[in-house]
Amino acid sequence: MKYALVHEWLTPKATGGSELVVQEILKHIDADLYALIDFESTNPQSYLYQRCIGTTFLQNLPFARNGVQKYLPLLPLAIEQLELGEYNVILSSSHAVAKGVLTSPQQLHICYCHTPMRYAWDLTFDYLRSSAMGQGFPGLITRYLLHRLRQWDVITANRVDYFIANSHHTARRIWRCYRRRAEVIYPPVNIERFPFQEEKEDFYLTVSRIVSYKQVSLIVQAFNQLGYPLVVIGDGSDLAGIRNLAHKNVEFMGFQPNEVVEQYMAKAKGFVYAACEDFGIALVEAQACGTPVIAYGAGGALETVLDIRQHLDSGTGLLFPEQSSGALIEAMETFETLAGKFNREASRLNAAKFAPNIFADRYLTFLEKCYQDYQF
Repeated sequence: MKYALVHEWLTPKATGGSELVVQEILKHIDADLYALIDFESTNPQSYLYQRCIGTTFLQNLPFARNGVQKYLPLLPLAIEQLELGEYNVILSSSHAVAKGVLTSPQQLHICYCHTPMRYAWDLTFDYLRSSAMGQGFPGLITRYLLHRLRQWDVITANRVDYFIANSHHTARRIWRCYRRRAEVIYPPVNIERFPFQEEKEDFYLTVSRIVSYKQVSLIVQAFNQLGYPLVVIGDGSDLAGIRNLAHKNVEFMGFQPNEVVEQYMAKAKGFVYAACEDFGIALVEAQACGTPVIAYGAGGALETVLDIRQHLDSGTGLLFPEQSSGALIEAMETFETLAGKFNREASRLNAAKFAPNIFADRYLTFLEKCYQDYQF
């Protein structure tokens, strides 16, 4: 069998859960790697340094290094230019267009779907509100382009033989968007990177990209009223505006290297998160440190965080029911009364369910099943 692994983009700024999946797959499968753009094979700090990676014409467009999302209308065309006819098996890692590669009936295509394309589906109106291209006459053009992108996205779901979802939440979204069933295999979380620490310091932490759907402003507004010390790690387009909202009890550290994030996660009294994530790797990383999680009770958080009010001996956090500062304030006040009741070892044990070896076992077993079911 000859394998190709297709991912959206590979840059030093793309270091999230989808990239961890790519890294783990490459540890177990000898696959040629393809992406829309690649700036990792020239990065000496990357595990992909000096690796041969196939790319598209977007590689040579101005400012592509800082993100190809600005070329959104061209992404479907670009991914379809990857010529993969020499491979028996196509493995795609898709959160936008990677699943749209062209394949033949003689090829097996297995897609690990991190999410159906967010800006075409769930975040369409958020994207339109926050972008200058979402207003006035340009807004009409943008709406039309997103409409066509949704059509392309549904059509290309038929190019996939088997879907894998990173959570049951994502599997439901795949069914809603594409009417396709998906096997649920949770992504790998490198829990060994995160030091377990029994004694905590008196501050709360959130780590996130500072963009609108991550709801960092909601967290800051709640902590403005509570007065509890909060540390915010992360960078993004909304950072300046949110910083202006914050009171003195909120500290912004901007982007930080992994080592700093790991230290703060281990020391924090609690990890706070208000976004609806498809999985939410940061929530598991915090639990690996023995740090309880206070999170919005939707999406992947329902599958990774055990609310102590339902799991008295093994609870790993608190879930709040709606994305509002009032709901978060109520959850934080409850957390303060229960903080001494958390079993930090239970948090570590819960995080261990998402270790890389468990992902590898399930992923490779599913691939083997697909090979047996598929008639080459």
